[in-house]
Amino acid sequence: MDFSFSSIEQLPNAKAAVAFVPDSSTVFRVDSRLDVRTLPNGMRFIPWGADNMMPYNIISKIEDDETLATCQQFNAEVCYGAGLQYNTDRCTPQVKADIDGFVMNNDLATYFLGVCQDLKYFAFAVTVIIFNKDGSKVVRLVRKEACNCRFAPADKRGSVPAVLFADWRNQSLPVAVERIPLLNVSSPWVDLQDRLKLHTKDRKFAILTRVPTPDYCYYPIPYYAALFKGRWYDIKRLIAVAKEAKLRNSAPIKYHIEVAAKYWETIFRAEGITDKTKMQERANQEKQRIIDFLTGAENSGKVWFSTFYVSPDGKEQHDVVINKVDNSKEGGDWETDIQEAINMVCFTMRVHSNLVGSVPGKAQSNNSGSDKRELYTIAQALQKPYHDMLFRPHQIIIRHNRWQGAYPECPFVMLTTLDQHTDAKQVNPESHDDRE
Repeated sequence: MDFSFSSIEQLPNAKAAVAFVPDSSTVFRVDSRLDVRTLPNGMRFIPWGADNMMPYNIISKIEDDETLATCQQFNAEVCYGAGLQYNTDRCTPQVKADIDGFVMNNDLATYFLGVCQDLKYFAFAVTVIIFNKDGSKVVRLVRKEACNCRFAPADKRGSVPAVLFADWRNQSLPVAVERIPLLNVSSPWVDLQDRLKLHTKDRKFAILTRVPTPDYCYYPIPYYAALFKGRWYDIKRLIAVAKEAKLRNSAPIKYHIEVAAKYWETIFRAEGITDKTKMQERANQEKQRIIDFLTGAENSGKVWFSTFYVSPDGKEQHDVVINKVDNSKEGGDWETDIQEAINMVCFTMRVHSNLVGSVPGKAQSNNSGSDKRELYTIAQALQKPYHDMLFRPHQIIIRHNRWQGAYPECPFVMLTTLDQHTDAKQVNPESHDDRE
């Protein structure tokens, strides 16, 4: 659960406000120990994050920031390109007919955009292939949302045997869990053939598409985690909160209070609070206690005591941090600061701000059409390694179904100049087949 109890409160006897903002650096908090958990039905799985809620917390953080959400959607759409296609130019009429039937029975567009989003959000995607009764043909292709996937503990050989698919949003362990055998990550084709030779009764298998990361773990940490572990995400959110307070209340933000998620968790656990409404009420009481302290500090110079610990890298981790904000800036003076924060977000997400139109300001310099076309071309060219990884399930399907001559492809969308009398054309990097 994401205890993001953020709000703006007024300080009594002071013409100022206080902003309660959660500390985003803990969104990728992972337990150093990989504790295996057991479901009521006996299935065992590895939790995703310390509380198994990490993917939902990540989604919530992204949805809370308009720039970050737009960048993520842009990256997924660029990875989608002109869409997944099965090239049948060198196939026989019978193979073409078989592939047409397979495409009609499977929504490739929705599937491919979904796995592109999973890859950009969580650095991995899960594809499920479903066979007919005798196992001779793959007839269905399904995407399993990465946020709802959990991995079973690895066996003695280091292979993860299965994917557990369920809705894990509820703090209590789910009852309805689908267990899907996972093909060997390193060699799924060989593993599939070995299983079929042994006459397995399984007719559904999961294939994992995973972005290689410097350190191997069950759930990879995407590159943009630096945005949360740094301070720019919080800075951008704080500027928005400060401008809102200025516009609504004509009161500047005087204090910025960061509250770690585990601070609320500790309170709720100690007092046995499980109801969401009561959690909010208890959080409001705790906020009022801090506000009373700040108000008293104006007159009596009280001292706030807060617990903290030192992480292995030597950094102090506080449960509650009270920062005094320089309120000499008026609302309009935040323009350069918000531009800097947005540029840092776009930089971390590897999206040029001019491509998504996220940089505000009347005097902003804008790239020419040629520059934007080049930026868009570069962005698509960088998707090549992701396409290679996403093609693996389809290469297995084509080979198992004996569709000779067919292969998966994802053409680029090449923006053109006006003198070519067309807005865009598709460019296939493999066959060099350009289609307007």
